[in-house]
Amino acid sequence: MNPSEMLSREQQKELLALARRTIELYLKEGKKLSYSAHDESLKRRSGAFVTIHSGSDLRGCIGIIQPIKPLYETIIDCAISASTEDYRFEPLKPDELAKSELEVSVLTMPEVVKDIEAIEVGKHGIIISRGFSKGLLLPQVAAEHNWDRKAFLAQTCMKAGLPANAWREGAKIEIFSAQVFSDKDFQE
Repeated sequence: MNPSEMLSREQQKELLALARRTIELYLKEGKKLSYSAHDESLKRRSGAFVTIHSGSDLRGCIGIIQPIKPLYETIIDCAISASTEDYRFEPLKPDELAKSELEVSVLTMPEVVKDIEAIEVGKHGIIISRGFSKGLLLPQVAAEHNWDRKAFLAQTCMKAGLPANAWREGAKIEIFSAQVFSDKDFQE
């Protein structure tokens, strides 16, 4: 992600607040938030993920990889999906939101890599695909688990439902970077 694409602290705060307001309205009234960004950076097309944590536990994480919509629309859609549609978890309850931490990851375009040495753990996220199987892990996941490059590749393969060594056996490997920020970045 080049510096011109980086979001300022104010833009980050706005996206986190947008995600929280979106979830709050959707959980209480079942309505999608009506919002229109005035900031050009929030209007640019970008992939992104919204992650919800309850304490140290993951509570939901959904994203859109490709830049198919303006960033603010991607955040609205991902916030609703992360709070209600992540198949791994029960939908978030309205009273859980106040105790939850939100995290946003704004993605660069994925690039195919042929040499795994190009993967920088902690900087890059990985997408591994073969046939109809596809798995993605965000850059911060490897750092949180202290994985090295090969463990990160193996875990991404398993997330795709592939054997852990599929990255060595013809699976497509793509990398991307992300600007990651969360509620805790703005606590005084």
